[in-house]
Amino acid sequence: MKLHCELKMGAMLAMLAGLLMAAQSTPAQMSTGKEAAESIATHGYVVATKAMKGSAIPAEYTLVLTRDEIYVPIIIRKPEGPGPFPAITMGWGEGREGMKKVEDLSERLAAMQERMLARGYVVATVNYRNEIPYEYEHAKPPQNLPDSISGERRMLKSGPTLDHEDLIAIIRYLQSLPYVDKNGVGAMGVSHSGEMILKASSEYTFGAGVCIEPAAHEFLTVDTGPTAPRKDNEIQFNDIEVVRKRANKAAAMERIRRMHTPILIFGRETDHQQGVFKLTYEWMKEAGKDVSWQSFDHPVHGYVFIFPQKDGSYKPDEIQAKTFELFMEYFDKHLKHTQAAAR
Repeated sequence: MKLHCELKMGAMLAMLAGLLMAAQSTPAQMSTGKEAAESIATHGYVVATKAMKGSAIPAEYTLVLTRDEIYVPIIIRKPEGPGPFPAITMGWGEGREGMKKVEDLSERLAAMQERMLARGYVVATVNYRNEIPYEYEHAKPPQNLPDSISGERRMLKSGPTLDHEDLIAIIRYLQSLPYVDKNGVGAMGVSHSGEMILKASSEYTFGAGVCIEPAAHEFLTVDTGPTAPRKDNEIQFNDIEVVRKRANKAAAMERIRRMHTPILIFGRETDHQQGVFKLTYEWMKEAGKDVSWQSFDHPVHGYVFIFPQKDGSYKPDEIQAKTFELFMEYFDKHLKHTQAAAR
């Protein structure tokens, strides 16, 4: 059975390669400037559709083309019907392990996503390339540039593509789908994936973001060097004043001022980075941004994502049940407004 699945996936990937070669010679790929950049950002292929255990709603294994024309893996599930539906991306931590990570996370979130689907949302479990440490802190928002070297019509890059740009490409791909409301796409992410949403929203505006314990060191340009307080090998940034002294406010506020996406931040009282979460909220509030704050005393990192119990059952605790309603009501407010207006 495993060999059969591997052969089937290999055949699909071979077919995909053929489609990609054909796509490279089409007129749409020969355009330049902003038009070409946007056409690249919304390009993707569904390479497989698989059943999801315990659900009648299948999962679409999809590859999305990024700014530098490589593919990142996502898994999309949608409610029945033509839509258009609002959509939410869901990510955890740093980018690694490709589609394997997306598949594992999608399976662990299946029961939680089932309830989001029932509320009329498309859900996309996402992944992206791994980060280049500290590159973001001195990088500028990138651009695709017309070819000035070979005389051909390829696209050149103004700088390296970073992981948060993959999230932007995914959001733009979702906005291009006929069953998705392009004005109703949001993102939620835990830890590094929470910081990804902050970085992405500083360069691209979308419906709403929910940042769960966002590890926003680079976004705030916090000094994490040898003098940072540590316990064993873990940085101790629970105290907001410790973080404030080590952060570059001018750099952070320059990024924050570019943001126009509503953001909900979830903190965790005992987390060793609670000060980072709080300072992100404080400086966004100071800049007059649409930002909200919720914080709970919970023993589990990423507690807003509800994973199954050891026996496979879906049993969110009291805090998790509350946070689910909080972020869903937040998304309802910001992502379903066009539907409400239509009614």
